[in-house]
Amino acid sequence: MPLPSDLPVVDHHCHLHPNGEGVVAARRFAAAGGTHLLLATQNYAGTVPRRLEDYRDQFDITFRLAQTLRTEAGVDVRCVVAPYPIDLVHAAPLIGLETALTLQREAIDLAGRFVREGLAVALGEVGTPHFPVDEPIRLACDLALDHAFAVARDVGCPAVVHSADLAADGYRSLAARASRAGLPAHRVVKHYARSVVPRDERGSVAPSYLARRDLVNEALREEGPWFLETDFLDDPSRPGAVLDLATVPRRAVAIAERDPELAERLRIPFVESFETVYGWRPELPRSGAR
Repeated sequence: MPLPSDLPVVDHHCHLHPNGEGVVAARRFAAAGGTHLLLATQNYAGTVPRRLEDYRDQFDITFRLAQTLRTEAGVDVRCVVAPYPIDLVHAAPLIGLETALTLQREAIDLAGRFVREGLAVALGEVGTPHFPVDEPIRLACDLALDHAFAVARDVGCPAVVHSADLAADGYRSLAARASRAGLPAHRVVKHYARSVVPRDERGSVAPSYLARRDLVNEALREEGPWFLETDFLDDPSRPGAVLDLATVPRRAVAIAERDPELAERLRIPFVESFETVYGWRPELPRSGAR
């Protein structure tokens, strides 16, 4: 059985590079049945950003790439922009911790302006290192995350969080941190979630599950909000990492072929969760109905 004719298929988090597969990968996603991508910015230059202009260039590249993908791959692409939180860790030894934190805050403010101007739909990735760091660095990263939550509150958008994988207590701690900043916890997304935590143990934070087969099958038993993602890196040195961009639509098609009733559960990650977290409903164009 095919997918329901009105069901969009959305990869909640991926990266594409203008000098990588880019449009080719997006066309592969569309050919597999994908319709919408959330394109997260990345460090295209490959060097540690040291100036706000470095981030402005980065965000501009993401926005222009999204425009190209819409035109040349026929995919609905929405941008997610923010300074990568690990940049602070790498910048601190080069420009000093205080200056690195100031730069992170200024770049988060710039990302907020992109959202306010309709050029992006969320702040991301923001968050904390997924590996141990010295206490001063950890505290600075926490301050940057607090600032990101405050900016997301002010511009009225979700914050997509990078961190180590979270258990229930980690989700609740993240929800409490967002709430202290005035950002409703249901507008926080834990990107790259690799274990399913029941909804009533997440403090309203929405996981974006890596679209591995076992995780997808387990997540389908859960109520939303939750999303599916590949975190595709478009890195020639790591082909297909983290998951190939066609993975989410392939998973969706396989579910529909196996159990048409279960395919209706895919409305949770592809429609309902976007309504809850983003206030936006992904839809197929009239000409795109299956």
